[in-house]
Amino acid sequence: MNTLNLGIRAHDLGQLDLQELCEQLKSYQFSNIQFAIKKSFPELVPSFQSLSPGIASFFGDYFARNGIKISTLGCYVNISSKDISVRKEALENFKTHLQLARDFRTSIVGTETGSVGNGYTPENFTEEAYQIVRSSVIEMVEYAEHFGATVGIEAGLNHPLYTAKLARRLVEEVQSPHLKIILDVANLINLENISNRDEVLKDAIDLLHDHIAMIHLKDFTVHNGKLEIVPVGKGMLNFEPILSYLKHDRPFLHATLEETKRESIKPAIDYIHEIYHRL
Repeated sequence: MNTLNLGIRAHDLGQLDLQELCEQLKSYQFSNIQFAIKKSFPELVPSFQSLSPGIASFFGDYFARNGIKISTLGCYVNISSKDISVRKEALENFKTHLQLARDFRTSIVGTETGSVGNGYTPENFTEEAYQIVRSSVIEMVEYAEHFGATVGIEAGLNHPLYTAKLARRLVEEVQSPHLKIILDVANLINLENISNRDEVLKDAIDLLHDHIAMIHLKDFTVHNGKLEIVPVGKGMLNFEPILSYLKHDRPFLHATLEETKRESIKPAIDYIHEIYHRL
């Protein structure tokens, strides 16, 4: 039995009509998608206020008829802003997704944590920034509990939640089964820790093991002294521990390709399958 539950972010395939999107997904034999409706269908959903149970049910049912599961609703909002009005709007938009998750035939709504300022700031690495994230996540999780939904939080460099250790702290302090972690190891690597990347990966899996709701798959390399994101198999990340975890510890856990465009999709799939089947 093949227990690799591989998918892709829908918007990485471009802004296609729904039928073509499903045909593309089936041609690659993807079983699931991470779906940020505003990114894939911006004309239909120009703002989060355009969302409704009708739209959610339409898309959820259409994908289901085509054998595609929405693994996660992507809701890209800034839950860390010091500007209370910005943060309030972000939380309301996230709550709308939580309320509609079941209509989309999914249960997880995911986001990164954003920034306390407008874009990157060193203030993101402060205890104050973490406490803002914690407060926002508690509010999101309490709302999720009413709808049987799950909040998926992704740690990432330059965000207030920027290490696996901080993600574990958040899980332990919130203490709710409705909070899970979206793990993207490439998002935890920088020029300072790249030489210890295998240890960063191992620590992330060890620390977050049972709290991981899905895995994001992308790669990285160093070019001209800068870290660059590249498709899976084109960089420096060792995928064996990740795929071993998916195969032996958490079979059928959703794994989603990121930053992988058309010409790179098939090679990435082949690379992943080759490693997965020999583990």
